[in-house]
Amino acid sequence: MSDDHLPGVYVRFRTQYPSVAAALDGLGEAADGAGPLDERTARLVKLGLAIGGAAEGSVRSNARKALAAGATVEEIRHVALLAVTTCGFPAAIAGFGWIDEVLAAVS
Repeated sequence: MSDDHLPGVYVRFRTQYPSVAAALDGLGEAADGAGPLDERTARLVKLGLAIGGAAEGSVRSNARKALAAGATVEEIRHVALLAVTTCGFPAAIAGFGWIDEVLAAVS
């Protein structure tokens, strides 16, 4: 993944605290490899979690990563739609907005 989408605060964090960043990377790799979900499915799950947490950067990142892992635009939008009844309408609409911005940038 290119650094073009990384927020400055995140880049600075990784520079200022490289050992913590490496530990986070390792934890992510361990969690990703600990279960049976394929990368595409895991990215869609993470996208839903990010929408529920109203984590804009994570929504954007996981939408891009889901596309790269083979998820379709329809699947990604479906995740946001599913958030309506689980996370609430405001969270779902925010998720739709962030996802649409990512999709527009990659079109």
